[in-house]
Formats: sequence, C-alpha cells, structure tokens
Amino acid sequence: MTETLREIIEQIWGIILTFRTTVRIWDVIDILIMTFIVYRVLRLMQRTSASSVIKGLILILVIAGISNFFNMNILSYLLGQALQMGIIILVILFQPEIRKMFESMGTTKLNTFFRRRGKYETIEAVLKQIISACYDMSKNDTGAIIVYERKVGLNDYATTGVNINSNITSELIQNIFYPNSPLHDGALIIREDKILAASCMLPLSNNYALIKDLGMRHRAAVGLSERSDAVIIVVSEQTGALSIAADGMLKRNLDHETFERLLESEILSDYTSKEKTKNRKIKENIDVQG
Repeated sequence: MTETLREIIEQIWGIILTFRTTVRIWDVIDILIMTFIVYRVLRLMQRTSASSVIKGLILILVIAGISNFFNMNILSYLLGQALQMGIIILVILFQPEIRKMFESMGTTKLNTFFRRRGKYETIEAVLKQIISACYDMSKNDTGAIIVYERKVGLNDYATTGVNINSNITSELIQNIFYPNSPLHDGALIIREDKILAASCMLPLSNNYALIKDLGMRHRAAVGLSERSDAVIIVVSEQTGALSIAADGMLKRNLDHETFERLLESEILSDYTSKEKTKNRKIKENIDVQG
C-alpha cells in the first residue's frame, strides 16, 4: 500500500515537473486572453441577436464538411469562397456589437481611474430624484427619455445637445421635459450625480424584431443600449407608461415596484456592497451617538 502511494506521488510530481518545463508563462497568458475573448463573444451572443447568426454559420460549416466528405465539388467550392469572406461578413453583421465591446474595453478602466466615482448614498439620492420625476411625468403623460451613463462614455452624444452640468432635482428634470420647453425634444444624459446635457440626439435601433408600434423615443433608447452599457428610461407621451432599456433589451409598461427594482439593480450595482455596508454602519453609529 505504501509503495503504491509512493508511486502515485512520484507520478504526480513527474507530471508537475513536466508541466513546469514545457509550459511557459506566455502560454498561460495566451490561454487567459483567449478565454477572455471567448467570454466576451458569448456575452455578445447572449445579449443580442448574434446567436441566430452564429447558428447559421455553424450550419454552413457542417454543410461544407459534408460536401467535402462526399466530394460535392460545386457546393464545396461555393461554400469555400463564402467562408474566405467570413471575417469581413462577421465584422459587417456585428459592427454595433463589436464597437460596443471595444468601447467597453477601452473606457471602463480609464473612467474608473480618472473619473470621480459618486458615493453609494449620493447615487441613491439621485436615483430617488429621477424616480420621483418619472412618476410625476408618467401621471401627466409627459414624454421623456433619460440616459444614465455608466462605464462607457457618452460624450459623443452629449455634444449633440445643450450642456447643462447641473445638480439633479426632480423639478429640474420635469422642467426640461415640459411640453414646448426649448430642451424637451431629445434625451437627457446624466453622469453620476450631475445632468451632463439635454436635448441630445440618440441613434435609432436597427433591430427589425422590435414591435412595430414603438415610438422614436423607445427605438432611440434601444439603439443607445445596443451601443453602450447605459441605462435608458422612457416615459411614454401617449400612455405615460414607464420603460427601461439596457443591454439591447427593452422592458415596457413597468409598474412602480418593478421600475424601481430594475433601476436600483442596474445603476446601484456599480457601487460595491462593501461601500454600502460601510455607509450604513456610519449612519448607525451616528444614530446611536445621537
């Protein structure tokens, strides 16, 4: 029994030594990079309509393999020519998704490092002002589209509107979207605890699967959510219904409870629970001392 255990240990140790001599640090880095790329591609497939296109490409590869096996020369030739253009076709098909991925990779860390991150309680207070304004506008059937910037910068869209750079209050948001006001037509962009700009132009979605009766505000909300990680709120001018767009998906006709829960889940998730716990303990200590 002892001899057998010793042999097993020696074999395991031999494998470890072989691994150390044959695998370089660059091999590990190579694997990690490829894992990250595959992960991001899978995330894109999950959040967009890319999965159906990928399935179609896999089907073409299967057909190409079958045609080669049975020596179907004409079909093999045509599929081979098509596959040679596969990379260009993928770039054209997934241009918005690819752009979103690279924007996220290129701006996430820089924004986190250089830009002041709002505290949890500050953002929580801002969220209450936004929710209050949305409820009042919904009650009065006032159309609105509010964009909350997250990690991907929205300066390109903010420059199409009017610079505001103001603190956020429910009254100010309602005044901006008041019918016939100079800034009511367009989107309001919020960065952390400030209104960045108003009357901004947003890109419309090219997703043909969207419901035909969606208005321009809803299509613009989905369009921006396809190109960034922003959270977009839409208040319908016709019905006063509340909707939220994020990650290329639109959730419509939300009741108040669901509306608040989704906003808190999307926006407050950027601020760690550790910071929330710390702030809560400080508040409790103040209450005890008081």
